[in-house]
Amino acid sequence: MTERARRLRRDSTPAERKLWRLLSRYRPAFTRQLVVGNYIVDLACREAKLAVELDGSQHLCQQDYDAQRTAFLESQGWRVLRLWNSELMANPEGVAEFVLSQTAECLNGTRPQPVAHKEGRVRKPRMR
Repeated sequence: MTERARRLRRDSTPAERKLWRLLSRYRPAFTRQLVVGNYIVDLACREAKLAVELDGSQHLCQQDYDAQRTAFLESQGWRVLRLWNSELMANPEGVAEFVLSQTAECLNGTRPQPVAHKEGRVRKPRMR
């Protein structure tokens, strides 16, 4: 599972990359492709036990699997947010704000904060 998670991290979807860029500078930290039991969560905040699942159109055919996955994660104490890729691509800042507010709710009102040394930094694009 760990190797598969690494591969998914390396080959992440455009939606996952976009949300990761918006959330990665906040603490408590978010992580990508976290293995929980037999499942891999797209994005997660371990401290808040918040799992973020980004769903594309293929998930319309996988509703039973997604429900089973959500039930398992919730049985392990995780709160699961399911968001559509199209919502994220249309309003990335709004989706990131929603995830941060849900994280704060899981942390009893403690809102995630940007890491000080990264504030104001212009991110240079990676060469592929």
